[in-house]
Amino acid sequence: MALLRLEQVKKKTAPKTKSKASKTSRKPARQAGGKVAAGIRAVPARALHTDAPRPASSAQAQREALAAARTAIEAALAKKALVPVLIDVSGRASYTDYIGIVSGRSDRQVDAIAEHVQKVMHESGRRLIGREGTRNGRWALLDFGDVVVHVFYHPVREIFDIESLWIDAPRVKLQVPPEAMVVAVDGPVGP
Repeated sequence: MALLRLEQVKKKTAPKTKSKASKTSRKPARQAGGKVAAGIRAVPARALHTDAPRPASSAQAQREALAAARTAIEAALAKKALVPVLIDVSGRASYTDYIGIVSGRSDRQVDAIAEHVQKVMHESGRRLIGREGTRNGRWALLDFGDVVVHVFYHPVREIFDIESLWIDAPRVKLQVPPEAMVVAVDGPVGP
């Protein structure tokens, strides 16, 4: 409302020109998400809150997302992943419900873990929406919608420290074998 009033004031005070270039259509242009009047776009209020948490999903959808997240962590552990963490961000993040973080001892192991998680999730009926960082073996992100899995080369994981971004979010209890909690890195630590 205030935006349209401001626009009306600008139209009254703007100087009138009679060049051929200014004789364009006087109808206000329309774009998705709001009206455009004289170059200023009115944005609907719902579009301003893009970081707001998603609406609460049903209890059944929450259980399915948790089961998928546990499946992803178990697939990573099958390839000897280290220090698994599963963070419940439902109600806190707009893009996912669970974030899984695991480490690998080498760049080859990071790639093997990411490939295996992707394969197991596909077999369980989960479609991969996006995959990032898998070319260098230092980090891989697998996005399955309600579950996002990060696979790090362990020294890189310590540098980025994603867990601290979600320090106030609850952790899901996992059955982790003792050998998965031992961190011994093979090879050089540098980039």
